[in-house]
Amino acid sequence: MSEHGIRAAAVAVLGKNWEHDHTVPSRRLYPHQWSWDSAFTAVGWAHVDPERARLELESLLGAQWADGRVPQIAFDPGTARDAYAPGPDFWRSAQVPGAPVRETSGIVQPPLHAVAAWEVFRADPGPGRAFLERVYSGLRSQHEYLRRERADGDLAVIVHPWESGQDNCPSWDAELAGVAPPADALDGYQRRDLDHADPADRPTDRDYAAYIHLAGRYRDHGYRDADALPDHSFVVTDPLFNALLGWSDEALARIADELGLLAQQHRDDARRVRDALLTELWDADAGHFFARGRHSGRTVEYAVGGLAPLVLDLPADVVDALVRGIRGPRFALDDRGPLPSYDRTAPGFDPTRYWRGAAWVNTSWLVLRGLERHGRHDEADTLRAALLTAVGDGFFEYYDPLTGTGRGSPEFSWSAALVLDVLARVPGGVAR
Repeated sequence: MSEHGIRAAAVAVLGKNWEHDHTVPSRRLYPHQWSWDSAFTAVGWAHVDPERARLELESLLGAQWADGRVPQIAFDPGTARDAYAPGPDFWRSAQVPGAPVRETSGIVQPPLHAVAAWEVFRADPGPGRAFLERVYSGLRSQHEYLRRERADGDLAVIVHPWESGQDNCPSWDAELAGVAPPADALDGYQRRDLDHADPADRPTDRDYAAYIHLAGRYRDHGYRDADALPDHSFVVTDPLFNALLGWSDEALARIADELGLLAQQHRDDARRVRDALLTELWDADAGHFFARGRHSGRTVEYAVGGLAPLVLDLPADVVDALVRGIRGPRFALDDRGPLPSYDRTAPGFDPTRYWRGAAWVNTSWLVLRGLERHGRHDEADTLRAALLTAVGDGFFEYYDPLTGTGRGSPEFSWSAALVLDVLARVPGGVAR
């Protein structure tokens, strides 16, 4: 498919998934608004309809909690309550003081939203400045929540695999080993994901039981981190989550500058995140950033999230080591498809199972932006070509990194949106 054809198809996917003030990830499996999906999708909308990009982020921030958390899911009140599980009746946000009127989940996702807001502003600066004035306070509060309630020194922790966005990545296995869900954890629970996807691609029932158990315990503490975290059995410091926190700190500084506000605190926050990632999660011998569990310690699993700190201002030797890993056998960069989510040489590598090897457009896009930042043009060109090759047969949720075959939900929003950004950033590209 030509670049013009890819662009037209991507715009059509976003149009089909638009729902009055936000974009659903896919009509088939994800009928509500997801947090980091909306950030990715806003980046794409900015190139073709900036007003929808602004609505995307503002509708999500309209579901922000009083404590500053931006929820993983904001439920669409016009959609059946049991259309997705776990749905609003599981999360019970309406019973929690400080939760918004719109029902939501009680956990979060990676904080990419300030980056998205800045990209949306850059695409349409005229009305964009008023947009920045409207969203800045909420974005700042999001970061303050993470630093106040989820602090691990200068980094932030996640309390559920779903908060990472990389649901059943092997990086969480060691910490999940300490989670002991009851035998009846899934009793009365219908896995809607299995209605729409190959069970061989999805997390196992054992994993899902752990996910539901963890979410239920957090809910039963009223989502109060001070009460829940002391005895919580899953507390992880994730390199991708924190890389996006630091990257968004940089974006908040730019937004503050644009609004004539004090920006130095945001720059200092970004620097502290970068330095803490290098001090605490970087392994120079391995050439990779690794997650760390509070109970399990550092987990030496080569996941694509360990490449995400490339979006930050890293030392040259760290960039060189990460690029060697990208080009090496673990991630095997070539122009045939996105980067695998997990080490291709590992015994547990599975090219079709969620986050255990399957290749995703969004994480490859993050790596691409990092490569561009550090002037690694050869690798960036290869990865850009790989993304365009993958979507030539459709905008799928994820792809088999060995064959390039699309898997999961078709007409997936962030795959379409981020390819629009890829096209727009190519000199002379069709979306410019």
